[in-house]
Amino acid sequence: MTERATTAICGYDADSISVRGHDLVGDLMGGRSFTEALLLQALGREPDERQRRLVDAVMVTIMEHGLVPSAIVTRLTHYGAPESFQGAIAAGLLGVGDRYAGTASMCGAHLEAIAHADDPGAKARETVETLRAQKRPVPGFGHPIHRDNDPRVARLIGLCEELGAEGRYLAAMRELEAALKAVTGKDLVTNISAALAAAMAEAGVPSGMMRGIVLTARCAGLVGHLFEEMNNPIAPALWEGAQEPVSYEP
Repeated sequence: MTERATTAICGYDADSISVRGHDLVGDLMGGRSFTEALLLQALGREPDERQRRLVDAVMVTIMEHGLVPSAIVTRLTHYGAPESFQGAIAAGLLGVGDRYAGTASMCGAHLEAIAHADDPGAKARETVETLRAQKRPVPGFGHPIHRDNDPRVARLIGLCEELGAEGRYLAAMRELEAALKAVTGKDLVTNISAALAAAMAEAGVPSGMMRGIVLTARCAGLVGHLFEEMNNPIAPALWEGAQEPVSYEP
């Protein structure tokens, strides 16, 4: 007989629904914030106040990015298929990748490796040198607009410190900053992806889950863009603007 597969996340019967051993109706509904429920459901343990506030701050930080490609795609998808609210949101989420909002998870993986290395400084330098040899950018550094200072970084890192984060991953981020400068000779601004990765790691979020936190926040942001689009549409202007600078050359 084949052993049955199991899940520890959710179960139900005719009269109750359980999530990670908690009664949904009697315990979680009205008893947990969305962020607390998110962390409990994904990680299987109750988050503390520090974790909740850090992940809350991360999601507020990354929720809105202006008219980046994901927001534009959501608006244009609704313009073409106004009956498909979920399709417009999904289209936008598919565009959250390594260029916009998605690099925190890659940076998080590097911070984990550096933080747990016997010699964090040497590991940081090895990371930078390996990425440069592969002609890949070091995730979390450089920004096309915030060239001298990303104003979100200091606030998020300051919040980690205010809440008494252990600091291992903040230290790893600084090791990576120092290694990048030593190897390249350049002062590349630390961008919000590095700070997001450090803050999430300090909150106990593994790097493999970090993009999921980012996507959850961006989904909320796209809902706002879509609702505005339904009431004050700009998609026709976006479509016209996309056609204007492009010429057909057979």
